[in-house]
Amino acid sequence: MKYKKLGKSELEVSEVSFGCMSLREDQVANAALLHQALDEGINLFDTADLYQQGENEKTLGKTFSGMRDKVILATKVGNHMRPDGSGWDWNPTKAYILQAVEESLKRLQTDYIDLYQLHGGTIEDPIDETIEAFELLKQQGKIRVYGISSIRPNVIREYVKRSHIASVMMQYSLLDRRPEESCLDLLQENNIGVLARGSYAQGLLVNKPAKKYLTLSEEEVKKAADAVKRVAGNSRSAAEVAARYVIDNPAITSAVLGIRTDEQLQDALQVSEASPLDNEEKQALQQAVKLIKYEQHR
Repeated sequence: MKYKKLGKSELEVSEVSFGCMSLREDQVANAALLHQALDEGINLFDTADLYQQGENEKTLGKTFSGMRDKVILATKVGNHMRPDGSGWDWNPTKAYILQAVEESLKRLQTDYIDLYQLHGGTIEDPIDETIEAFELLKQQGKIRVYGISSIRPNVIREYVKRSHIASVMMQYSLLDRRPEESCLDLLQENNIGVLARGSYAQGLLVNKPAKKYLTLSEEEVKKAADAVKRVAGNSRSAAEVAARYVIDNPAITSAVLGIRTDEQLQDALQVSEASPLDNEEKQALQQAVKLIKYEQHR
């Protein structure tokens, strides 16, 4: 497993990390899977207070109790669950963040969070107030670093200008190359880490039947998936090629892969062991699918 510094922070994270959102309700099976991932070198585990209404954080807290120094825990804040359980409302205020972090710390059974991320964000948010909350939590030692989870270029630019974010989490894959056009260069120039989610594009690049995706037609999606299979050949899997396309971009720190089964964990581990794509392979993949752009929030 290779490790990279997360932006300007001191955090050394595995280039393949564990997306916990899809974990099952079986705590024993989850614990076994998470422990195996850690044993194999994955050290970044990404969750959110929203996932399973906090139960996802509790799963990580129970699983890694007594092993805090061996894992990097990343969670997210900003979606305020309604008391009646009917859904959630966006709340990026300082008061809410300072309240929500205490609940996440309890669920995670820890006194600090390695990476605390704003779970979304709009240009209309009280951004300076949000940043104040994260900076205060850093001073208090309750978080080590903070970042945002956003695909909105206008929001990302504001945080680059106004904050000390260590990272941005964004959707990025061969089918969704919008970050290449809008943000990856900016983040790399400012030494801000990128955590990529959705590397398999909902499985469309790996094993799911083609269908429309973003602004791409079913035919365009199939063409891209076929190109992945051709590059993979007999020596690699489609999962390896799809994820390596993401990880090999110099702006990317880690691919956050959703894992809920042993088979998915094995795929993720193979990705970490796979050799980088060469320039010819990258060009073959890029030529198979058009570069789309963000139409909103530019």
